[in-house]
Amino acid sequence: MGRLILLTAGLLMLSAISLVTSRYQARELFVELERSNAQEREIDVEWRRLQLERADLARNARVDQLAGSQLKMIPVVPERTLYVNLPELTEAGQAQAAGGGHAQ
Repeated sequence: MGRLILLTAGLLMLSAISLVTSRYQARELFVELERSNAQEREIDVEWRRLQLERADLARNARVDQLAGSQLKMIPVVPERTLYVNLPELTEAGQAQAAGGGHAQ
């Protein structure tokens, strides 16, 4: 009978230690989960901020302003436009252009 009581007490102690260990691991996992969720929220906020920044940087007005200030580009005006007139195609040139082939 004494051995049965000792065995039961030993099993009870092992069970108690196992319970404490499993509760501790559950708490550790919960803390890790909360940290991961917080990190996910931070990354999501950063992603949204970067999306807004990208949209701001790609605005046409900003691109035009940078083209003028940094690249020294100027807007195209009709007075500065150069038009190139192509000579009229000859019959041989027209046939070649229509056929898409090379002259033989």
